[in-house]
Amino acid sequence: MYGAFVRCEIIADHPDFCRLDTVDGVVIDLRYVGDDNFVGRDLYGDLDCRWLHREAAQALQSAVNWLREHYPAYRILVLDALRPHRIQEMLWQHLDGTPLRMYVADPARGSIHSFGMAVDVTLIDADGKELDMGSGFDAMEEKSHPVLEQKMLAEGQLSQIHLDQRNILRQAMFHGGYRGINSEWWHFNCGDPVVVRQTYLRID
Repeated sequence: MYGAFVRCEIIADHPDFCRLDTVDGVVIDLRYVGDDNFVGRDLYGDLDCRWLHREAAQALQSAVNWLREHYPAYRILVLDALRPHRIQEMLWQHLDGTPLRMYVADPARGSIHSFGMAVDVTLIDADGKELDMGSGFDAMEEKSHPVLEQKMLAEGQLSQIHLDQRNILRQAMFHGGYRGINSEWWHFNCGDPVVVRQTYLRID
């Protein structure tokens, strides 16, 4: 299926995808709907992006179940899930000419979000308040980098509480089969990105 794609508008008819809100216990607040994002405007518009590949949805359910068992006061908040390829191109163009492009996958290679196999997530408490992770969602700075957490801790840029709360999120997501990346504490991929890009259906 290398190179295969379908438009987001017809995803509901495809058996490989399921609604994000079928994951029991997850909370959804897609940040590219509305202007609460680094671009500062609504990117999804009328597009329905509350979808994941069924494998990613099953993995997210496992993560939610683990969190419910081990940290019942917390819930997983989904900030982004399926991101159509056309939106990825918009993000790439928005950062044209800046060093911040490192935070956005080159559309020529493809974002794992565009295959419904990645999520951006954080944790909320029993009152629905987001836990303080030391940097915000889509904060394009070193404090967001998991690989630099110990350095940031030593420099006083992050606290042990920040790291502990990030670790709870990671434990839940890792239990579900997701894996993180070095530059964004909120981003998790499901499956091998190379295999996903080569064999899964891309949503445009």
